[in-house]
Amino acid sequence: MGRMVTVFTAIAHRGDPYVHRENTLPSIRSALRAGAGAVEIDVRLTGDGVPVLLHDPTLGRLWGRERALASLTAAEVRALTGGGVPTLAEALAEATAAARGRLFVDLPDPSAAAAAVAEVRASGAAERVYYCGGPAAMLNVRRADADAEIALTWTSLAPPRPPLLADVRPHWLNYRFGLVSEELVARHHADGLLVSAWTADTRRTMRRLLRAGVDSITTNRIATLRSLLPASA
Repeated sequence: MGRMVTVFTAIAHRGDPYVHRENTLPSIRSALRAGAGAVEIDVRLTGDGVPVLLHDPTLGRLWGRERALASLTAAEVRALTGGGVPTLAEALAEATAAARGRLFVDLPDPSAAAAAVAEVRASGAAERVYYCGGPAAMLNVRRADADAEIALTWTSLAPPRPPLLADVRPHWLNYRFGLVSEELVARHHADGLLVSAWTADTRRTMRRLLRAGVDSITTNRIATLRSLLPASA
């Protein structure tokens, strides 16, 4: 299979977290203004099943509330964070209103996959969203949406086994940046897969990944990455 044609994507990790708190609407807005081609967001479920933006299983690190997200309703989360934790529906509306960039939905909890896919579908945002995560989460996404664009997060140099690739049908393989080499990228491109790398925050690492031929880089420093790219990228 030949390599899929793509335009390089600069992905903002959880928005623009050195400017605004991660996984919030202001952070998404800032990243899009800085030229992100996509914004990675983390999605988990509240206790009443609402998909919201939060990387951690608790509110402790970001919001100073040692409460498990799964023990709270969406209304309680809103009250405890002053409305700071947006729902996935709100994030989708924000990205749609901006009329640029996509959302890269990371699913640290595989059980959130079906609800996230359903919200994306209900919002009419399927063309503006793609998904990333480990095998369990991406298998759940594929079961929920036969047409979803998937980036399978992979943390080993041993390649994914063919049965897993056949079941998930990823468009991308998503690697920690330290694992990426020109040889790895070339091998996956020859198999018709795109390669993304996370999370690269130094110019040196970004340049190395660009030379290796990756199709996207995820970074906490989106303005820095944009400064290394042609204006047309």
